[in-house]
Amino acid sequence: MPTKDEIMSIITDEQIQFVDLWFTDILGSVKNVTVPSERFNHVVEHGVQIDGSALDGLARIAESDMIIKPDLDTFVILPWQKLDKLTACLICTVQTPQGEDFIGDPRVVLMNVLREAKKMGYTFKTGMEMEFFLFSVDEDGKSMLGHTYDQAGYFDLSEDTTLSVRKTMISTLSAMGIQVESTHSEIGIGQHEIDLAYNSALVSADQMLMARIALKTIARQYNLHCTFMPRPRADLPGSGMHTHQTLHDIETGENLFVDTNHEYGLSEIAQQFLAGQLHHARAMSAILSPLVNSYKRLGTSVEAPVYVSWAHINRAALIRVPSVTSGMETHTRLELRCPDPSSNPYLALAVMLKAGLEGIRQQMALPAPLEETLLTQNRNRMRQVEILPNSLAQAIDILKQDDVILSALGPYISDRYIAAKEQELASYNQVITQWELDHYLRRY
Repeated sequence: MPTKDEIMSIITDEQIQFVDLWFTDILGSVKNVTVPSERFNHVVEHGVQIDGSALDGLARIAESDMIIKPDLDTFVILPWQKLDKLTACLICTVQTPQGEDFIGDPRVVLMNVLREAKKMGYTFKTGMEMEFFLFSVDEDGKSMLGHTYDQAGYFDLSEDTTLSVRKTMISTLSAMGIQVESTHSEIGIGQHEIDLAYNSALVSADQMLMARIALKTIARQYNLHCTFMPRPRADLPGSGMHTHQTLHDIETGENLFVDTNHEYGLSEIAQQFLAGQLHHARAMSAILSPLVNSYKRLGTSVEAPVYVSWAHINRAALIRVPSVTSGMETHTRLELRCPDPSSNPYLALAVMLKAGLEGIRQQMALPAPLEETLLTQNRNRMRQVEILPNSLAQAIDILKQDDVILSALGPYISDRYIAAKEQELASYNQVITQWELDHYLRRY
């Protein structure tokens, strides 16, 4: 971790004028407080007071005084700022006025589950794939959903302009200390993917938060709209946030998912972790697929699975064990394929880890894999396979019944998260859609 004095030297040397202090509400929206750079020392020592109800999302109830304290490890200079208004940024943890971590802070939720893992002797590492669409914008800066920025197909050599945008995005992320593994065009027209490097879970969540802001900012510089909406158009596939996961020995750093004698290369710990995630997958959906729109993505392609199953080759499985080449067995991992990039990364990783740890605690037995393509299986077998919720309403109802996932969130966040989502559903259910007008107006 850089020291306060080291950061202050950078602020002075680079002539940084402002410091942005970022934190998130329970829904994953980034909140910000900006302070002049000369107040940095005071902020590190004493934090900045905020209204804690700003974290409650749509379920905002009453004001409550809280303090945001910056994590010095997250210090970056925002690359897109003008030279005369250079701005640095830090991600903050929310604390009570008494100096205790605030249970309503999503970052604290993840930190708490990571502490549980630490007590069991584990560290949790993740790598996330960010899928998104780029749409052109009109003269008023509004997204034109009918105009994708390119016509490239899956892994095509993208048009020069599109590739230039993605390269600028990667350069920007690199300048922020966010390492990118690779980038490519995705299945949908105008759809792209950027894969972030494997890292400890808290760093992964912090970097996902920063990356979403960075990509949207760079897109605006090209007069484009970058959206992480799960499925912005009915004629295109949705965008996911496939998440690769491993547990490591806290002392040696060894990947505890590896067993080269197992058919799938999975250790007993990995099998139990996987079983735990399958067992709680339906309840996790309310966090991993958090929008009404999320359920218009799931089931539209093998990239957005609905069957609660696991496999090695079958990409329609909910959790996949990716292939590793000979000599690279230490890269054995589990890929959870249902999350989408609208989810709060702190809450998403918290419930994933909690479910896996519960599988280990309970020594859950792993069901048989479903390797064959699900579409070709006989109907009797398919009836025995659980499916994810088909709507946000169903996902919330299932979440309410799962004590393990609720305990990961804690009572403060779970109550407010559910209230916010029920408010969102009520608002959605009042909308008269174009589909209803097209199908009902003249007929009835």
